[in-house]
Amino acid sequence: MFARLALCSRLPSRIRQSNVCPVSIRGFSQAKFLLPRSHGKSFAHRSELKQAKRIVVKLGSAVVTRGDECGLALGRLASIVEQVAMLQNQGREMMIVTSGAVAFGKQRLRHEILLSQSVRQALHSGQNQLKDISVPVLEARACAAAGQSGLMALYEAMFTQYSICTAQILVTNLDFHDEQKRRNLNSTLHELLRMNIVPIINTNDAVVPPPVPNSDLQGVNVISIKDNDSLAARLAVEMKADLLIALSDVQGLYDSPPGTDDAKLIDIFYPGDQQSITYGTKSRVGIGGMEAKVKAALWALQGGTSVVIANGTDPKVTGHVITDIVEGKKIGTFFSEVKPAGPTVEQQTEMARHAGRALASLLPEQRGEIICCLAELLTEKKDEILSANRKDMELATSTGRLSQPLINRLSLSTAKLNSLAIGLRQLAVSSGNSVGRVLRRTRVANNLELEQITVPIGVLLVIFESRPDCLPQVSALAIASGNALLLKGGKEASNTNKILHQLTQEALSIHGVADAIQLVSTREEVEDLCKLDKMIDLIIPRGSSELVRDIQRAAKGIPVLGHSEGVCHVYVDSEASMDKAIDVVKDSKCDYPAACNAMETLLIHRDLLRTPLFDQIIDMLRTEEVKIHAGPRFASYLTFSPSEVKSLRTEYGDLECCIEVVDSMQDAVDHIHKYGSSHTDVIVTENEETAEQFLQQVDSACVFWNSSSRFADGYRFGLGAEVGISTARIHARGPVGLEGLLTTKWVLRGEGHTVADFSEQGSMKYLHESIPVPQGHIN
Repeated sequence: MFARLALCSRLPSRIRQSNVCPVSIRGFSQAKFLLPRSHGKSFAHRSELKQAKRIVVKLGSAVVTRGDECGLALGRLASIVEQVAMLQNQGREMMIVTSGAVAFGKQRLRHEILLSQSVRQALHSGQNQLKDISVPVLEARACAAAGQSGLMALYEAMFTQYSICTAQILVTNLDFHDEQKRRNLNSTLHELLRMNIVPIINTNDAVVPPPVPNSDLQGVNVISIKDNDSLAARLAVEMKADLLIALSDVQGLYDSPPGTDDAKLIDIFYPGDQQSITYGTKSRVGIGGMEAKVKAALWALQGGTSVVIANGTDPKVTGHVITDIVEGKKIGTFFSEVKPAGPTVEQQTEMARHAGRALASLLPEQRGEIICCLAELLTEKKDEILSANRKDMELATSTGRLSQPLINRLSLSTAKLNSLAIGLRQLAVSSGNSVGRVLRRTRVANNLELEQITVPIGVLLVIFESRPDCLPQVSALAIASGNALLLKGGKEASNTNKILHQLTQEALSIHGVADAIQLVSTREEVEDLCKLDKMIDLIIPRGSSELVRDIQRAAKGIPVLGHSEGVCHVYVDSEASMDKAIDVVKDSKCDYPAACNAMETLLIHRDLLRTPLFDQIIDMLRTEEVKIHAGPRFASYLTFSPSEVKSLRTEYGDLECCIEVVDSMQDAVDHIHKYGSSHTDVIVTENEETAEQFLQQVDSACVFWNSSSRFADGYRFGLGAEVGISTARIHARGPVGLEGLLTTKWVLRGEGHTVADFSEQGSMKYLHESIPVPQGHIN
């Protein structure tokens, strides 16, 4: 009893506090109450795991026990219980197959033995100073018998805090081979689940008999219970569970022992892939190994239960590993019977990297030929492209899921395709001196020369929404810069993206590098793509500010090039030309309001209020059907004003804008710095000194004078195309074209030089002389 109280007192505070019981009530009120699905076939894709109603969670010995293999990992166990309780309160039926009785019993028995020996020794010696006490080897069955009750008491205490009741079930292999016992077990478990109770199942290690030899995998109802992996698989099939989550101390299944060179985590494992796996040693504790887990998983899969093997010990993911798996996130190894027709995204990335290196080694003229070929295909195949685009447009319109700005971005036309082709030809001409260009040359010492040259970044991942014209633009830039490219487009443009990617690969094939650009068409989530930090070198998001922010949060290990919002300003100064002001404001807002470089806030100098210039700007906006929102200061000047703006940081992306009043050019600059997004900002004035101060002071990627904000574009800047606009302050800023997709490397050419040659006692001295940079490139 004291041991139980002591253990419970060591639980994390969030578990011990009695006032957390309302969690169950909140969970109950928000429960999804999943409907039971017909059993017999496992889920084909991770995304379907959200539908799992009945779930078995298997906790391996390494998950439940501490690193010293004596006692339980209480914090880890508490977080697992919290996740199971959360899913139970969503209306799912949760079962736990647990290890840990032996480790818990070992802790208790060691404590008892040490206490007993110390008391006896003290009585015999009559002294307070004790000799070293040795602990005998403890037999596992005895440890299990001593630990099982404490283990269950711990689970009961933890689940009680979430108002969830638990039940203990101990089984042996014989319970499954005796038909009556098997029926009784099945009936008991179903009744417990019906009453919203979480069954906690363990093998009865105190009396467990040896497994029946040669009885594994000989039918759905025959599997020898050798360990908790096989027990969990057997229970999952018996109970017709939708999902079995097996947690251990490794990330999942690797193609070779974890920790060895080139060992790769297998995202999805299919029956028949066993021959490609080299298994390592067993876990530090427990009696099963990865081979046993795979056999049990495949057996469960054959019985209609989906399986995920994942890490339950990693402190970075332990607190949400179970819920993440159920949400369909790419965690561990997912076992599936449905093998996709195409390669996995990991395989696509490898293919792109390999072909990308071949692309980078081509002559500039050859890369230019590929881009020109793609430009020609865009015009030659325009009927096929526009036909595919119409399908996407019709589907988007009929479902009503896309806003009008997104539908506008989705639409292609002959004019758009012609503009794309012109831009690509322009890029082909300018790409001749890109990869391998020498930036500087230095003679470090005699016969020791150093060069800095431009090279591709590596593998780019571009994620874009709605706008399929992005695909050929970005592809051409990747080709010109020699980068491999992974493209993830929105499903709303799937038909258009497919045909455009086919044409891109057709152009690449003229020099045998078709695989350098890959289109991800699987059910891969963006968050999962952002985890490929060992394969992808740069992520470029093109889409809504929400998309960009989500990617920036998810891509913790990969640099992201992009802008979070396009809150662009046009400031009309007191000395502005009426004609110029009206033209610039109209074009900035109305030419293409869905673009990120469209004006969202119009700043008006206070002296212009109630002047003909101001009245004409307002009349023009009304004629163009622009909805006007009033900033706080502008609203204060009006008796009957438009709706006051909710936020001065709003990106409308439509025929809407905010109007605000400022006292001076400096006031406009301060407003832009406070509420802008460092994208594109404009001043309209005839005062050159005022304009120059504005251009110097505004800290945005693009700053214009008497010009529409819509000029912030790679094609309009003469870059041929752009991968997007960056508001970052390192690497690349503004419209990012060819130069923004290159990095550098240093090349040193010597004749056996060593650093020791340049020491005080050495025979050489540094020169560091600049050498003229040659024209052309180095491949």
